[in-house]
Amino acid sequence: MIMKALVLEEKRKLSLRDYPINETTGPDDVKVAIKACGICGSDVHYFIHGGIGQFIVKAPMILGHEASGTVVETGANVKNLKVGDKVCMEPGIPNFKSIETLKGMYNLDPELTFWATPPIHGCMRETVVHPASLTFKLPDNVSLHEGALVEPVAIGMWAAKKARISPGDVALVIGGGTIGIVTALAAESSGCSKVFIADIKKGKLDFINKHYGDKLETIDLNQTDIVSVLKKKGINGVNLLFEASGSEKTYEKICSYMAPGGRMVLIGLPLSPVPLDVSAMSTKELSIETIFRYVNVYPLVISMIASGKLNVKPLITKRYPFADALAAYDYAATLPEKDVKIMIDLE
Repeated sequence: MIMKALVLEEKRKLSLRDYPINETTGPDDVKVAIKACGICGSDVHYFIHGGIGQFIVKAPMILGHEASGTVVETGANVKNLKVGDKVCMEPGIPNFKSIETLKGMYNLDPELTFWATPPIHGCMRETVVHPASLTFKLPDNVSLHEGALVEPVAIGMWAAKKARISPGDVALVIGGGTIGIVTALAAESSGCSKVFIADIKKGKLDFINKHYGDKLETIDLNQTDIVSVLKKKGINGVNLLFEASGSEKTYEKICSYMAPGGRMVLIGLPLSPVPLDVSAMSTKELSIETIFRYVNVYPLVISMIASGKLNVKPLITKRYPFADALAAYDYAATLPEKDVKIMIDLE
């Protein structure tokens, strides 16, 4: 089948063109017409650099993994979805019989394929065929644009679940990018009484203050330091810390931000190994959790958005029609501080 798709031909070379896709709707699958797709930082990284770590673009690859759409075909065994349903899709497909999947850790399945991770094509195209078990119906009051945001929000929600939040916990998120913001929102909506979010980028902090100032408190690291802010607030360290910047520098003082018995969740990925003060961790009995994507949180995120507990609408700061997808990526590649999520409309 030939369809219009956004194709990364090679580093720094994108095209919007007809592309042959060989997909058949199996008995447990659905075919979805893509309506909205967000641009992720990984998409931009592949565009600019041609790869991420071991994943190198060696052949033309369709970009995109944050998507929503409408069901246009269902397999014979599919009972939970019907043609016309609004849906969003979890982009990682594991081996459903692997040891990791059977243990409930399908995100760690070495056979898992993930949209727009070489050599797997993404979903910035007219239609996709996807397992029905990884396709989730959106309630009437959740828009397709909100549905396309479920994927990045799922990362923040999985981090919040790994943190094992207790009511009233005080949290600190380091990194005010998209993932930092959704993590902070997930922590606040999950029961934290106070959530700080720290960054050096004024544009991101201004955005947070404007749209989420009633829920999150920003710390401008160009003007002050985290310990000083906590002391002024009478806070003897935070109970939970989410590292979402990937900055190696963060680890130099990370233990000093935390209260005894605190827990840190590492989300951002430093480019090289980082030192960690084990002695400081030990004397405070700090613990560490890590995450890799997410597990079984799509229904939770969708419910939180539908209930109003999570307001993700402000995160979409710029939209482009599919015909202007190349311009959208050129703009995203400038890494604009004032924007959070750039969305492409495919209808």
